[in-house]
Amino acid sequence: MSGPREVARGIDALRRGWPVILHDGADHLTLLPIETADADRLAAFAPDGRFDVLLSPERAATLTLTNQRPAADAGSSGAVRVAHVPWLDLDTATALADPAQDLSTPLKGPFRTLDAGKPAVSAAALKLARLAGLLPAFFVREGIPHEGTATLRAADVADYDSPSHLRIASRARLPVEANEGTEIVAFRSAEEAVEHVALVIGAPNGKPPLVRLHSECLTGDVFGSLKCDCGPQLDAALHRIAHEGWGVLLYLRQEGRGIGLVNKLRAYALQDQGFDTVDANLRLGFAIDARDFGVAAKMLELLGQDRVRLLTNNPAKVAGLSAAGIEVVERVAHQIAANPHNEAYLATKRDRTGHVLL
Repeated sequence: MSGPREVARGIDALRRGWPVILHDGADHLTLLPIETADADRLAAFAPDGRFDVLLSPERAATLTLTNQRPAADAGSSGAVRVAHVPWLDLDTATALADPAQDLSTPLKGPFRTLDAGKPAVSAAALKLARLAGLLPAFFVREGIPHEGTATLRAADVADYDSPSHLRIASRARLPVEANEGTEIVAFRSAEEAVEHVALVIGAPNGKPPLVRLHSECLTGDVFGSLKCDCGPQLDAALHRIAHEGWGVLLYLRQEGRGIGLVNKLRAYALQDQGFDTVDANLRLGFAIDARDFGVAAKMLELLGQDRVRLLTNNPAKVAGLSAAGIEVVERVAHQIAANPHNEAYLATKRDRTGHVLL
């Protein structure tokens, strides 16, 4: 039997380097995450030494495996399966999965890619990797049972972090530097360990609140990183809302555009090699932006706000809220000065992800 608790068990198993079984009722697939595998675990997973490798379409495109499988085009939802060959061992699979090794092992293969099939199961596998904060790459075998292995339904994984399960858990007065009349509201669901937060600044005045969606950024928000503009954006948003007299800042626990802290730092390392923030995410095997703005919409709904003025330069945030039933009556520009360390990052947001920076 599967469900949210079993999905949580599966996420924990992947982080520990244990296999999990995914199924959609008929088709079963056993997966072992490449990132947390070692020689002993791989031998236990595939005693006969035979296994395939499952990669995300973005990573497959980076490795130019797309010439064999059109489904591997970047941006597609279809995973790519690399057929086993005698030279596909742990080290080679790790080089397939981890872009940090692309410079030291630039030529990989030859490989033959297969139709991954089982689209719901493959999509669930890639989502599990993201939820676990791991590289989206697995050793795979067909339905091989493992005692004690978590068995998950693909549909439960697809629904695991649905914003429909979000609830207000707690709220309290929280005077902040920008405005002493601030309330903090915490949101969580029974299915997720992640807790999102809203800062409600000022009091409702009958007008749509000025709202800022701010995705968690440990490096920028806490340590003052100059590689991005997140810290200054957060501070400026709080003061802008306070100046307006009424509004809400939603602090979304979606680090690194939804790929997690560890993978974000991997993207930083790739940026140091000369890749921009978009190409770094793609080389890691992730979408350009994996965030779910439906979470923000649900938070606003629980706060009783269905019409907002949105403080953003990102049209995707407007579209995400609108698609989830929140009316964005106005987009308010959010301008932050660049510094020598983030000029290229801001230009990439403008040129490649559609941010309006003027």
